[in-house]
Amino acid sequence: MKHNKISAWMLTASMLAALLSGCGSNQTPPADGGPAAQADPEENYETGDASLDDPRNQNEIGENELLVVSFGTSYNDSRRLTIGAIEQAMEQAFPDYAVRRGFTSQIIIDHVKSRDGVSIDNVGEALDRAVENGVKKLVIQPTHLMDGLEYNDLIEEAAQYSDAFEQIAIGKPLLTSDADFQAVMQAIIDATKTYDDGETAICFMGHGTEAASNSVYAKLQTMLTEAGHTNYFIGTVEASPSLEDVLAAVQKSGCKKVVLRPLMIVAGDHANNDMAGDEEDSWKTAFENAGYEVTTVLSGLGELEAVQSLFVKHAQAAMDTLA
Repeated sequence: MKHNKISAWMLTASMLAALLSGCGSNQTPPADGGPAAQADPEENYETGDASLDDPRNQNEIGENELLVVSFGTSYNDSRRLTIGAIEQAMEQAFPDYAVRRGFTSQIIIDHVKSRDGVSIDNVGEALDRAVENGVKKLVIQPTHLMDGLEYNDLIEEAAQYSDAFEQIAIGKPLLTSDADFQAVMQAIIDATKTYDDGETAICFMGHGTEAASNSVYAKLQTMLTEAGHTNYFIGTVEASPSLEDVLAAVQKSGCKKVVLRPLMIVAGDHANNDMAGDEEDSWKTAFENAGYEVTTVLSGLGELEAVQSLFVKHAQAAMDTLA
C-alpha cells in the first residue's frame, strides 16, 4: 500500500471579548467559558417522515468517497433539510465521489433506529464500510461549527484508519478562517433581514463548549457589532455568553421585540426545547417573562445555501491536498 497521509486543518479562534451592544447601547458580557454537554435524546413525538431522508449508508461506494460527518439529530425534517441538504450539495459538487453519512452521537443513532427503524452509521461503522468497499481515496468533511472537542475526536478516530486507505484528508469546520466568519455572518444577516426593523433584537442560540474554541461566539458577536448590526446578539445554551448575558444585553438595548434562531447546523432538541420550548427555563419563556413579544425560527444553519456552499468549499480544499 502506498504511503498514507492525513491532512487536517485546525484553527483556534483568537479569544475576543463579546461586545453585546444593541438598539442603542454598548455592553460587554463576562469572559467565555463553561461546561460542554451533548444534546439530550429527543422524546418520541412527531418530528417528520424519516423515510424522506436518505441515511446514505449504501455500499458499492467506489474508490473515491466523501464522508460527511455530523453530530446528528433525530428530528427527521430538520435532518433532511440541514444535514441532508449539505450532503446533497456535496453530491452535486463532486460527482466523482460517493457521498456517505456518519454521525458522532450514538444516542441519536440509537434513538432513530428504535423509533423509526432507520440505520445511520456512526463514524467507525462508516469507516469500516469504506474499507470493506475498497475505497482508496477518502475525504472526510465534518459539519461541525468549530474546531472543538468533537472535531479533534474525529481526527483521532480517522487516524486509526490511516493504513486502510491510500489517501485520506479531513476538511475544516464551518468557522475556521476570517473569510468563513465573514461568510457566516452575512448568511445569518441575510436570513433574518425581514425582522431587522430597528426595534427587534435578533438573538442566535449556539451550543457552546468547554474548549477554547468557544471563543467563536464572541468573535462572531464582535464582527456583527463592528459591522453596525448592534441589534444582533449571540449566546449559548451550554457555555458563555449565557441566556442571562443575552437577556441583560437585550434589556439594555432598547429593543421591543425578540426573534430567536439557533446558531447550530440543525434545529433539533436544543432549538425546539431549550430555545423555543414552553418550559420555564427556555429562552422563549425567559424573554416572554421579561415582557417581550417573541418569534421563534426553527431553522438550522444547514438550511442556508451559503453555509452549504462553505462546507463544499472546505471539502474541495481537502481534496486539493491529495495527490
